[in-house]
Amino acid sequence: MTTPFRTWNGVEPHALFPGVGLRAIAGEQVFLGHVTYAPGTVVARHAHPESEQAMWIIAGSLTMTVGDETRALGPGDVVVVNRGVEHELVSEEGVTFVEAMAPVPRDHIPDPERDLVLGEQGDRLHVER
Repeated sequence: MTTPFRTWNGVEPHALFPGVGLRAIAGEQVFLGHVTYAPGTVVARHAHPESEQAMWIIAGSLTMTVGDETRALGPGDVVVVNRGVEHELVSEEGVTFVEAMAPVPRDHIPDPERDLVLGEQGDRLHVER
């Protein structure tokens, strides 16, 4: 696709991990995702060594630990996880959030043909994780 316009209408979420559904779009320098966690989803402690992550909770709730600080988050809450900082998440009731990451982590792009809008730099600024 050469158009900068896309839709998530009719696109089934990609199963990024068990209980985690992702719809994604990315350019050369930024990733945007619509993420859903099924009730009871646990994402173990991990870090994104190359990418910073910002999350905006739009429905449901989760408990998130970033570094040594833990918070319960719900609709309207936002969090930034700087690159390389360990974090973990638990959602007892399920949650939906929008996340942005930069640079773009390649493993968060389900279908590069559909989910990437690239210009002159292509994907050379994207990172492996």
